[in-house]
Amino acid sequence: MKRLILEMGMGTDLYGEDYTKAACRAVDDAIRHSSLILFRSLGLDHEKMQVNVTIGVQDPEAVDGDVVAAKLPRGHAVVTIVHGGQNVVDEVNGTISVIASAAIEATYPEEELR
Repeated sequence: MKRLILEMGMGTDLYGEDYTKAACRAVDDAIRHSSLILFRSLGLDHEKMQVNVTIGVQDPEAVDGDVVAAKLPRGHAVVTIVHGGQNVVDEVNGTISVIASAAIEATYPEEELR
């Protein structure tokens, strides 16, 4: 597979401490930064595209990868959740704001690009 596109995004859940929501917002942010006209311009089939999503949060086990994968409009999604992102602790109010980062790579079979 050859990487054609790389986009990054950031998402938060300020009040609910919901890591999946923050991860989905990070994916949405990354998607808003890109347009995949390359595929249309070159006549490439979106179904052959693999989309590798890496999500960074402080509690990787708290992210539902299937929910994150469902945010992607095209291609076959592979979601990996790693330790990263940031928690912002509000000790006065006893809450945590969750910050997630997302890296999205669109890859395509190299032999199909020739």
